[in-house]
Amino acid sequence: MATTESKRRRMPRAERERQMLAVAEEIFAERGYQAASMDEIAERVGVSKPMIYEYFGSKEGLLVACIRAARAELLAATLASVEGRGTAEEALRSGLESFFGFIDSHRLSWQLLRQEAAVAGQAAMDEIEGIRQQQTQVNATLFASYLPDLPAAELEAYGEVVVGACERLASWFVARKEVTARDAAAIIMRMVWDGLAASTQGDR
Repeated sequence: MATTESKRRRMPRAERERQMLAVAEEIFAERGYQAASMDEIAERVGVSKPMIYEYFGSKEGLLVACIRAARAELLAATLASVEGRGTAEEALRSGLESFFGFIDSHRLSWQLLRQEAAVAGQAAMDEIEGIRQQQTQVNATLFASYLPDLPAAELEAYGEVVVGACERLASWFVARKEVTARDAAAIIMRMVWDGLAASTQGDR
């Protein structure tokens, strides 16, 4: 019969890392960054605490890795949602629904990870800012494909506006289980689409 230790060795590193991140995200969300214990994370994963330090270096490194994994997941979901859309309006709506769908599946950890990043340190804050910059660039690139005559600076500004609106609305959204991802996306669309629609008609 295989021992627990041999089972640990047989699990591929990438799979073990995903397991650690999933558990760490849960515990950070449940306890907050300061109260979260590396001992508890290790126990729930079923590994030794030194193994977690070997993978991530520190508790802050583990939090940063959680945020980075969420960042990659959000990017993949956003890009998949806008691919093949026929109009700027369809693409924006689909992208927004994807964003709020992602938040919906991470309701507890979304708010807490954002709040705890400031407590954890600069590296975590930088990773949060990286998410904002990533989504701004996705938006600007999306708008450019439908609004090729607009200056790059204006497209980037539109991207920033949408990211800022989404971030604030997400904080409101996670506290209201009765609001769906589609509802939240519709709110943003009503707020920003008139301005973008005017740009498509040449009225800037």
